[in-house]
Amino acid sequence: MAFEPARETTAPEGWEKTLATIKRWRAEGPRAAVDTMGCEKIADVEGEGGAMDEEKYRRYLTLTSAMLSSQTRDEINHAAMARLRAHGCTPENVLNTDEDALDAMLNPVGFHRRKAQYLRATAKILLDEYDGDIPSSVETLCALPGVGPKMAYLVMNVGWQKPTGICVDVHVHRITERLGWTPERAIGKNGSPRKKTPEDTRASLERWLPRDEWIEINPLLVGFGQLTCTPLRPKCAECPLAADASCPSAFKESATPTSEKRRAKKIKLEPDA
Repeated sequence: MAFEPARETTAPEGWEKTLATIKRWRAEGPRAAVDTMGCEKIADVEGEGGAMDEEKYRRYLTLTSAMLSSQTRDEINHAAMARLRAHGCTPENVLNTDEDALDAMLNPVGFHRRKAQYLRATAKILLDEYDGDIPSSVETLCALPGVGPKMAYLVMNVGWQKPTGICVDVHVHRITERLGWTPERAIGKNGSPRKKTPEDTRASLERWLPRDEWIEINPLLVGFGQLTCTPLRPKCAECPLAADASCPSAFKESATPTSEKRRAKKIKLEPDA
């Protein structure tokens, strides 16, 4: 797996104004789940990690939270992390915890049984190879069980506080396309269009978005997606980007299906006579 530095390219017109508007909207509006319960919001850890160095402990919490976050809402992830922390969320404790007991603490996190296995296997690797700390590069993080590029970039950005890459989740993937910041399609190896992946979005954004925005862009857009630019029926009537005509996708996704679409769907679902 290669992680090449992104090449510079032309930034989309008006992106700075759009980003400033989103930042202002998020700062002045209600708080989203990610603002208090996201992986980036590891609470005060003073005295929690026992003999473990405080910064090392904070990094381990970040990695653990990121590993649990896949296919899991922030509220559920946050509650599971609270149970783990009450139990003692250190590599030693996790490794020495029975898999069934660990699985019970993670439930109802998505794929909690598999993640319990990943956490125990990862804890052993950290103790054997990293003196209980976490790896310090995207490549070595991705070598851990259950850790992919999105998680690795988040851990590098938050755990190590190094803007190594943009963490692209479903919200960032969706919103940047709606804003026209990334293309709708990617180009395959054979030169033909193909469906765009989150990795395509990451690479596209990194070609023009300044590095000092890389860490903040994920929680900023995640909260925007949770509250306003939702996957279904986005709240364009409330959005400042629609009000100032900054969003090319404003009002293009209907709040409710048209009667024609409902009728077509009904016809399609009805069995042949």
